[in-house]
Amino acid sequence: MGNVLKVLIMGKRNVLKLLALLAVVFVLLLSGCGSSDSGKQGAAVPEKQEANSSGAYTVTDLTGTKVSFPEKPKKILTFAMYTDQIVLGLVTSDHLVGINTLLDDPVLSNIIPIAKKVKKKIGNPGAEEVLAMKPDVVIVSDWTQAEKIQSMRDLGLKVVSVKSPETIQDVRDAVTQVAAAIGEPEKGKQLIGLMDAKLAEIKEKTSKIKPENRKNIVLLSLMTAYGGSGCAYDAACQEANVINGIAAAGLKNGQQLTKEMLIKINPDIMLMPVYNDRGKYDTQAFIDGYLKDPSLQTVKAIKDKQLIYPREQFIYNCAQDIVYCVQEIARVAYGKEFDFPDNARLTVTDEKNE
Repeated sequence: MGNVLKVLIMGKRNVLKLLALLAVVFVLLLSGCGSSDSGKQGAAVPEKQEANSSGAYTVTDLTGTKVSFPEKPKKILTFAMYTDQIVLGLVTSDHLVGINTLLDDPVLSNIIPIAKKVKKKIGNPGAEEVLAMKPDVVIVSDWTQAEKIQSMRDLGLKVVSVKSPETIQDVRDAVTQVAAAIGEPEKGKQLIGLMDAKLAEIKEKTSKIKPENRKNIVLLSLMTAYGGSGCAYDAACQEANVINGIAAAGLKNGQQLTKEMLIKINPDIMLMPVYNDRGKYDTQAFIDGYLKDPSLQTVKAIKDKQLIYPREQFIYNCAQDIVYCVQEIARVAYGKEFDFPDNARLTVTDEKNE
């Protein structure tokens, strides 16, 4: 955080705004993409579904806890953007009793029309607030505090914990886990099939790119410690056949990208931040701290004006639509051959995203 404060020339009020903004983005990334092992519960336990002829079934969640259901949940609540998105890839929006408040943000969401159908917007609700929504199941992530999970269970709520993704395979696993929790394992398989088909389609094109023509890309994120090896964005870069300059320089996710490191990486392309807290924050101040810095004028991407403002609803997507994160990275690196619409999404439902 210290480097961010050094690169921005602003008054105390704007500094506080930046700190608040970074906190929001940090929550976003934690709720959508795994970023470290700190604070996570237990080891990754594959979620299993045991069903019987009456329609009742039991799942074993990430923590090894068995949760039994008499029937498929009709009212679902999740604590993260990515789990909301997975649920909406499996069932229609009328199954959600609440949805993450960021999913109708015009910068961060690719499902705004659908998110608007769910009236209740949530951030990080307490156990009593959750109880008031009367969900049949609550799906939480591995970053959710164990005390909060226990509080909800003490109130009689059925809580299922799911791992937050750090790889493409983690996303597949999360789809499987969420699908099992809501009693839709077959739909989970179908959604994973759509993911694999899209990834194969992209790979068929990117595999033709010669090693010497691969683009070196740096993600200039408002969260300056995001983007190294071990995060979903890095996994997407590998699928897109680009060089993730941050990871290639030896930085792991959680290690800060400094200006000195940016000079050393010397990327072909820089992906610039777009998020602006619904117009309340001037992101350009953060960007100018880089673009107007005399020491960075020799950086290839800045010198050649290869500064791309990507669609962040895909860049930071860690649900099934991470496949479009892959395609967005390929699009900015290799051109129109990888174009796709702003409202692209994968779903096995017939609910329209328009």
